[in-house]
Amino acid sequence: MKMQRMLVVLIFLSLVMTTGVYAVEEGKIGYVDLSRLFDEYHKTKEYDKVLESKHSELEKIGKEKIEKIKESESKLALLKEDQRKELETEIETMKGDAQEFVSQEQSNLTKERNEKIREILLEIEKKVSDFAEKEHYDIILNDRVLIYGDPAKNITEQILTILNAE
Repeated sequence: MKMQRMLVVLIFLSLVMTTGVYAVEEGKIGYVDLSRLFDEYHKTKEYDKVLESKHSELEKIGKEKIEKIKESESKLALLKEDQRKELETEIETMKGDAQEFVSQEQSNLTKERNEKIREILLEIEKKVSDFAEKEHYDIILNDRVLIYGDPAKNITEQILTILNAE
């Protein structure tokens, strides 16, 4: 009885494995280096410039706020007690406002960056899907899930050409 079960299991496994091998051989498979596609896509490079510009502008505004605070702090020693307390309160308010501004703007920039990354990745995914359909690929994998991939099956360069042709 035990021997029969073992025989049935072995036959079943051999059929599954044989079928699996034939299915892989029949299908057209490729893979892409998604990180490279993302990094070398012209829209990513363009957005990086926009993001850098926004970041520089925020840094400039932040430095201006800090300079204003330092300027006010340098006046403290010259003031009378009641004026000093008033200016100290104003300085604390300015510091809080500056910190809140920086925090809020960084949060906005991060949110915008994440949305843009998602948008770009969806565009890449769409181009890869369109390419797969046009070229009759059954499977295209992201290289991050591969342990090994035959370099002949790497279609990253072809996809990059399509992405940057726009």
